[in-house]
Amino acid sequence: MLIIAALIHLIPVTGVLGELHLAQLYGVRIQDPNLLILMQHRAVMFGLLGLLLVSAALIPAWRPLAYIAGLVSVTSFVMVAWSVGNYNDSIGRVVMADIAVTACLLVALAIDYWPGRFSTA
Repeated sequence: MLIIAALIHLIPVTGVLGELHLAQLYGVRIQDPNLLILMQHRAVMFGLLGLLLVSAALIPAWRPLAYIAGLVSVTSFVMVAWSVGNYNDSIGRVVMADIAVTACLLVALAIDYWPGRFSTA
């Protein structure tokens, strides 16, 4: 579950390559160089979060931080998108992906912290 969440977080890293990649990801043209800087930096931050999630899959001691960071990231985006509303189809796909990531992280969290509930014996 952490790897799936990580892979979804790593998709936007391509935005660091420039405006065309960001336009493909989010369905918006970024004309303002200041906004381009912010969005490319956002892509880098997603890369760092994705790497944290991958690392947490391999290093159990990092999982609490990864769960917190991942859940804050996805739930805050969904809440902001819903509160603003009127977003395009590309942002709608991001919202749905973040809902899926939320589910992945919650399942992984439950498995890690309530292992007796998920035993197959």
